[in-house]
Amino acid sequence: MTTAAIWGFAFVAQRVSFASFGPFTFNGLRFLLGALSLVGLTLIFKPTGLSTEQARWKAAFLPGAIAGAVLFSAANLQQVGLSSTTAGKAAFLTGFYILLVPLAGLLLTRLGHRSTPGHFGVWLGAFLGLAGLFFLSVNEDFSVGLGDVLELVGAVFWSVHILVIDRYSGQVDPLKLSVIQFVVCGVLSLMVGLPTESFTLAGLQTGWILLAYAGIGSVGIAYTLQVVGQRGVAPGPAALIMSLETVFAAFGGWLILGETLGPRELLGCALMLAGMVVAQAVKKS
Repeated sequence: MTTAAIWGFAFVAQRVSFASFGPFTFNGLRFLLGALSLVGLTLIFKPTGLSTEQARWKAAFLPGAIAGAVLFSAANLQQVGLSSTTAGKAAFLTGFYILLVPLAGLLLTRLGHRSTPGHFGVWLGAFLGLAGLFFLSVNEDFSVGLGDVLELVGAVFWSVHILVIDRYSGQVDPLKLSVIQFVVCGVLSLMVGLPTESFTLAGLQTGWILLAYAGIGSVGIAYTLQVVGQRGVAPGPAALIMSLETVFAAFGGWLILGETLGPRELLGCALMLAGMVVAQAVKKS
């Protein structure tokens, strides 16, 4: 629950950050800061023996690089999308990955890969989620905002990211994997942001609190809490708990930014949340 709250309010910090940083620059700095915050943990939990430590870093490098490249796409689509949509809508659209992951698992199973197939709850949840997307993102004149489209495409990349982490997390040191993916994501973001966006010392001075929260809180602390929490919670319930970030983001957008959702959008949020719950709670009969 704490992880969901941190991630939810991070949408508010990301939304406000546009006054101080460009989207790619902000992500570059916050993911590098998040990586730095995890370096201390890698030193605390490192194995005895220099050769063993080096071998673990080497083993985690390629998986971390792959995860970092996917994370770069997901995080920056989310951040750019936030420039033209609300924090609450962005969180709900991003949360659609909870439906996409089991659907992807079904596709992988059909292609002969080992994965968890979909069941009735997944399909019912997907139907509710799609209905919610319609009411949340499609205006009454049947137009869709660019920010909503970017967030939805970003949800696809978040789904791929979850599958990549699931593929490699049991094979390599999870902390080292995370540090590498955050560094890769941060460096790629800065490679795009620094040449194309304005970055000033004044912006850093006014936005450092947002950067610290999104970097140390959302990336560093929340990730660590997720790892610790999932030791005693099955993946399904854990995903359901983390999906509550959408509720915290909507509440934070209303409380801090004064954002509001109309009846049509609230109905869409309710349907999407119902779809997330159903997809995880209804078991295969």
